[in-house]
Amino acid sequence: MQAPASATDEGLIFFRDLIDFVAHVADCYPTDTAHFPEDLIQLLALHHERLESELREKIVGSLVLLRRKDIIDSQKLLQTLFPLLISTPSKPLRALLYQKCLSDLRTSNAKQTNHRLNRTFQTVLANLLTSDRTSPKGLWAVKITRELWKRQVWTDSKAVEIVKEASLADNEKIIVGGVRFFLGGDKEREEFDDESSDEDAIDLGKIKHQIGINKKSKKKARLMEHAVATVKGKERRKKQPHPLNFSAFHLLHDPQGFAENLFFKHLHNSKSRLNLEQRLLVLQLVSRLVGLHKLTIMSLYSYFIKYLTPRQPSVTSFLASLAQATHKLVPPDALEPLVQKIANEFVSEAAAAEVASAGLNAIREICVRQPLAMNDTLLQDLVMYRKSKDKGVMMAAKGLLGLFRDVAPDMLKKRDRGKEAAMGLRSGERKEQRFGEEAVGHIEGLELLEKWKEEERQRKAPKEGDEDQDHPDDDEEDEDAWKVDEDFDSDSGGWQNVSSDEDANIILEEERPPKKAKHDTATSEEVESESEDESEDQGENKDVDEEKEYTSEQASKAAKPDVPLSKLATTCILTPADLAQLQQLRLAASVNSALPAAQRRRAAAAHQAVLGRHIDDPLTAVEIEGLASLSNKKTKEQRVALANAGKEGKEEVRKSTTARRKEKKQEQGKSTTNREKARKKNFMMTLGKAKGKQKKSLVDRGKILKAHKERGKRGGKRGNRG
Repeated sequence: MQAPASATDEGLIFFRDLIDFVAHVADCYPTDTAHFPEDLIQLLALHHERLESELREKIVGSLVLLRRKDIIDSQKLLQTLFPLLISTPSKPLRALLYQKCLSDLRTSNAKQTNHRLNRTFQTVLANLLTSDRTSPKGLWAVKITRELWKRQVWTDSKAVEIVKEASLADNEKIIVGGVRFFLGGDKEREEFDDESSDEDAIDLGKIKHQIGINKKSKKKARLMEHAVATVKGKERRKKQPHPLNFSAFHLLHDPQGFAENLFFKHLHNSKSRLNLEQRLLVLQLVSRLVGLHKLTIMSLYSYFIKYLTPRQPSVTSFLASLAQATHKLVPPDALEPLVQKIANEFVSEAAAAEVASAGLNAIREICVRQPLAMNDTLLQDLVMYRKSKDKGVMMAAKGLLGLFRDVAPDMLKKRDRGKEAAMGLRSGERKEQRFGEEAVGHIEGLELLEKWKEEERQRKAPKEGDEDQDHPDDDEEDEDAWKVDEDFDSDSGGWQNVSSDEDANIILEEERPPKKAKHDTATSEEVESESEDESEDQGENKDVDEEKEYTSEQASKAAKPDVPLSKLATTCILTPADLAQLQQLRLAASVNSALPAAQRRRAAAAHQAVLGRHIDDPLTAVEIEGLASLSNKKTKEQRVALANAGKEGKEEVRKSTTARRKEKKQEQGKSTTNREKARKKNFMMTLGKAKGKQKKSLVDRGKILKAHKERGKRGGKRGNRG
């Protein structure tokens, strides 16, 4: 203890063993070992640079053991280990201390959240970042916070504030670490949760089968008990309510100030030392903050102009960031120059097909979020690219056309609007959007669910004489309403099953338009085109024709009458079963129900893909590139690989029943039959049996044939007949 650096090898071994022994028996002799933890802490703090590596590891391990025996608390242990973590030059010691700090924090928060310890340690990490923004020591604060966030030990706003301070540091590594936390921390947490739920899957059937066959022992009985307890624990955790894990973006206290500080400190500042890749990461974070929280940073949009050229490296990432930073509260005057420059630089006949496709996709993503950024003249020019010979450009232009048919059909020419958009404009259903206007939120198809519930209530209504009787099955039905079949698939190709034939007739009658309405809507465009060529003297006839068209449109909508606003959502709680039924009713009442089965499946899959994209999901460069891969001519090897990629799931369908049973047995850990084992036996091992057959006499052959006949009469070896 007085000269630890000058000790001999034998003395070091003896000293390590002595420390280990005292640490293990410290709880048995509390009076004699009262100063033992303080001596270890002092020895490690003063001489950690000169101590032998194994001795240092033994001292750290002994301190952790004392913590497990509750001789010292977690706060004392972390106050000892963390200062060494950020100051020691030894890489193995840093790895050990980092692992022990994380392990202790996880153990302290295992049964219940230790708020006092978390607040204390989070304050230490925050002070480490704010005290010296240029020091690389703050990287440990980012690492610890990110790991605990991934393991769902820290899920509060204080952890997000620590990484927020790291993103505003002056050290490049700390900045990148903090930015990557916001861009990928939530995804890492979800992936880690999925991996932890999938790993260590215990097959009780396999274990029972092995115990029933192998020799019985107490060790295997204990393994069986442990496996049963583990499975029951997993089932118990599944039934517990899932914790609300908010995204890091939603836990920021001041997203506007954070986005402004990031932009003006790291992007708009000419003295920033970040390279292009690091600037791009910061730009993605700023754009996601602006788009998610609908912030306003007017200088951000002028910053994009110099990067919107096809020769710019990682230009698709810049286009994706621009689209992410767009929302309905951004003034159209700030976006029109950007959309115009993208159209001029990317979308032209002289540009390559991949460039034009990326440009059209970027313009479409911008207009999805702010349709007012587009003007009529530019839109008509871009829509003409739907006649391009290149498939990628054609699909991108059709996507832009389909978008404006939904959001702003009045900006298109009459021949490009389509039937539904034209009828919606005439009837007044589709109006021109104004800047800052927000649509009233409602649940689509809720009136269908209300009508279905009323019909079910009438169908299940008791007869006149049974009104006073109680129905005990109602409580069971209410409980079952909260359970939905996991195999429920809204993309099924067939017709949706309804409760009775009367309900099916009601739905079909609502979907079937009258014949007169169909005829009138088919000729409405012809009447309109003829009315445009008439002179002013025929104005009265024109008004009459328009009135006829309007009445014909009203007749065509007779199948979908105006239903008053449903109060179902405000009067009761919708169960998962109600939501599943609502999805079925929507699909049955949609226009796609009249399509063939294959087209219905594709339309339903596309609709689910749109719904599955959450507002928090980022827009990546891959989505901007879109169908640009269709423009490249693939080689024969690439085409063969692409064709084989779609056949991976079809191999299982071609397998025989015997092959499937064999695979199932192998997955369950079961053995094969003796006949299957004989087929795989080595040929040299079967020669003796084959030679024996050749040496049989006529008497032996007769006995074998006679036994074979008798065995066949009684139904085989087991005597299955009779």
